[in-house]
Amino acid sequence: MSRRPLVLALALALPTSLLGAGANATDLMQTYELARTGDPQLAAAESGRLAQKEGAVQARAALLPQVNGTASLSRSRNELDAVPGSTTNTSRSYGVSVNQSVLDFSRYSTLRGQRALSQAADFDLEAANDALITRTSAAYFNVLVAIETLAAAEAQQTALQKQFDYAQKRLDVGLAPITDVHEARAQYDSARASVITSRNALKDAYEALTEITGQPIANLKALPDDFRPVLPTDYDAEGWVNTAVSTNPSLKSLEYQVQSAEAGVSTARAGHLPTLSLGANWGKDAAWGDTTGANGDGTGTTIGLTLSVPIFSGGATQSRVREALANRDAAQDGYEQQKRAIVRNTRNAYQTLEAGISEIEARRLALVSAKAAYEASQVGLEVGTRTVLDVLINQQNLFLAQQNYALAKYNYLQNRLLLDQAAGTLDADDVQDVNRLLTADAQAQLAPGDGQ
Repeated sequence: MSRRPLVLALALALPTSLLGAGANATDLMQTYELARTGDPQLAAAESGRLAQKEGAVQARAALLPQVNGTASLSRSRNELDAVPGSTTNTSRSYGVSVNQSVLDFSRYSTLRGQRALSQAADFDLEAANDALITRTSAAYFNVLVAIETLAAAEAQQTALQKQFDYAQKRLDVGLAPITDVHEARAQYDSARASVITSRNALKDAYEALTEITGQPIANLKALPDDFRPVLPTDYDAEGWVNTAVSTNPSLKSLEYQVQSAEAGVSTARAGHLPTLSLGANWGKDAAWGDTTGANGDGTGTTIGLTLSVPIFSGGATQSRVREALANRDAAQDGYEQQKRAIVRNTRNAYQTLEAGISEIEARRLALVSAKAAYEASQVGLEVGTRTVLDVLINQQNLFLAQQNYALAKYNYLQNRLLLDQAAGTLDADDVQDVNRLLTADAQAQLAPGDGQ
């Protein structure tokens, strides 16, 4: 997917009516829009970018004329030794000075370095926007997984309560041993604890989503039961890797940081070179007082060139060059390390996404089998071919199968976004593509004020 400015992409992807969705947000796209305006991490990244870009403005200012004005007023009083008395004199002066750098290689290289950092800041903000998408989607999917986990836990509790009641009745009429009752009671109590834990986990998942958006979210949209994942057809594994190397914003930021470090070497080496500056001054003075000849006005103008040639600085210039070279080497090594990590992460994200398709189908079939085994064990218990323990084990297997299936589905969606993030192609359109898959209402919700 081609990258476009994020603000434009959002404007195209979102209707205006969603901007004030507030606590009524129901899908991933609306939740992401709330995060765009309410996440403090993104706000900090935007402020950091603005601060970083001022460095280029300040470096450019050093190459422009520097104009200063001065004004002074002084009064002096002198006591006379030979004759009793004193004299008083007053002077006033004001003027304007202009200085212009004519030749200073260090200022030019500093400007190049700051411009490179300014471009790096743009990519840092882009990376922060990408990270916001994946952070928001992860928190959103965690809520959906927690909802399905709670629904499964509650269903398990209900089933195990019925199993416990059934075992108790069989014990009362002498058809079952006391051990069956104890086993059923233990599993039922464990299921009650799981419901409590799952409900608390759901509350925390809602809080994690609120931490990003700044507003409570309710009535989330989930995947339908007939969801079938497909592998993106944009590229193969190597195509995704090549795209990541060329467009990943974090890597591009480091590339410009290396350029800035190269400029820093030039700046340090410029300490060995002469500088030339142009200066001009205009001033007007006035004085008056008791001393003869102290009264009068004067105006002066000065203009000239100043050549400064460095001769010896105690080794400081050579030290700064070595420091700049070390910083450049560190920046290059950091770039290479990030490049290798992105290659690995991108390839792994594609492979994980590819494996996720097979995993979802396997988890779905496992869930179907677990349901069939549980239902068969219940029938077997009624006719005497299965024990209570068999039913309890199958009920636990069914609960785990439901959990694993939910995790597999939403991990696939998250990995789909992570692949685009690694490749540097993630934008609002990708969020919208995933959002279109969320067409079902989540099965379980907490009551208002219950931790949302």
